[in-house]
Amino acid sequence: MTKFPKGFLWGGAVAAHQLEGGWQADGKGISIADVMTAGDNNTAREITDGVIPGKNYPNHDAIDFYGHYRDDVKLFAELGLKCFRTSIAWTRIFPNGDEDEPNEAGLQFYDDLFDELLKYGIEPVITLSHFEMPYHLVTEYGGWRNSRMIEFFERFAEVVFKRYRDKVKYWMTFNEINNQTGLNEWGLFTNSGILVKDDEDAEKLMYQAAHYETVASALAVKIGHQINPDFQIGAMFAMGPTYPATSNPKDVMKAERAMQANYWLADVQCKGKYPNWLLRYFDRKHFDLDISASDLQIIKEGTVDYIGFSYYASHVIKADDQEPVDFMTPTKNHEVQNPSLTRSDWGWEIDPIGLRYALNWFSDRYDLPLFIVENGLGAFDKKNADGKIHDDYRIDYLRQHIEQMALAVDIDGVDLMGYTPWGFIDLVSAGTGQMDKRYGVIYVDKNDAGEGTLKRGKKDSFDWFQKVIATNGSDLS
Repeated sequence: MTKFPKGFLWGGAVAAHQLEGGWQADGKGISIADVMTAGDNNTAREITDGVIPGKNYPNHDAIDFYGHYRDDVKLFAELGLKCFRTSIAWTRIFPNGDEDEPNEAGLQFYDDLFDELLKYGIEPVITLSHFEMPYHLVTEYGGWRNSRMIEFFERFAEVVFKRYRDKVKYWMTFNEINNQTGLNEWGLFTNSGILVKDDEDAEKLMYQAAHYETVASALAVKIGHQINPDFQIGAMFAMGPTYPATSNPKDVMKAERAMQANYWLADVQCKGKYPNWLLRYFDRKHFDLDISASDLQIIKEGTVDYIGFSYYASHVIKADDQEPVDFMTPTKNHEVQNPSLTRSDWGWEIDPIGLRYALNWFSDRYDLPLFIVENGLGAFDKKNADGKIHDDYRIDYLRQHIEQMALAVDIDGVDLMGYTPWGFIDLVSAGTGQMDKRYGVIYVDKNDAGEGTLKRGKKDSFDWFQKVIATNGSDLS
């Protein structure tokens, strides 16, 4: 198999709120992740009105990376990581989000973490906002429905860009910014801190919040490039290709519109402008959004340097008999199972070729470097009698996806920067709040009930991924 480019960024991906713990350590404030209870595959996480005693909030302690990071980074170095994707917990820097001055203890923690990574030659890849905005900004301002959020985010970005200008090269502004386009409460809350009231139009709110976020992202890009012209600042999207259920042209058009509706944010952040179909849609819906000429100029000037994206599964969609002329049916899209694919323990369809499709889709439309910053298999891992975890299923999953990455690079000419499998060390699932939904090649002894020693261990996939990195992807056996 063809090797990946020299300097390819093999790594691993996590998020601060899912592994750090220390939810009130050293002045940290309450984030939106801190008011989300544990759930499971059949039970949704509850978003509570503040932190309520007696409720189970798994992100509060997570896997205590805050207290274990030095030993963990040493283990990451043994794995051979070239980069480590994580986020800066906004509430460690600005506990409430609207302060004038940052929290020095929070800044120092990331100084120490980045120093530890760089000591082993591991590049930090840092997301500014990864589902962990300050909860105070929700209760006091209504989250990203409020344009005041732009200045708060801009201040946060400027502080961390200046502080880490010589330690961090690779940045992303908002994690999976398009997750909220599904209009479910989880997506709107985790992405934008929005709890929709009974008399509000959730769709209009989503578009307004997303606009303010793209303005804030563009301003961050501009500020970052002024602080350090060598910064590489990307956007980050949740990518799940949508296929038509049949060759019926209505199904094909429905799938096309579903892709447009889910990735218009890529047009804004990468091309610096809104797509025409969406502007027409705004007019037909009479949304009358707060989008100024100066906003549009900022968006035009603050386009990103690369595209980061997550990829876990593809989707199949079918048009309804009474499909509207614009093929837009928010919250009512008719998804069907793909009979050609198998599914994970959580019902996610496993589609390695879909990753190659996604790489080509992004490459064709935006002509920017790409970075796969999340990909992996959530599964129930079982310790054998020998105390080890033989996760051949995870190795098979990663191998098949890396093979498709290689084809995209070698055959299709895709400009791919790196690959960081998600949750390469077991952590709290964002979607369900579980520990038993494991993605890692590194095992952490903790279960859904919060029981365990937190001891770290190597799964079989650890040794396999170590070899993949050491051979720059040429040995996937």
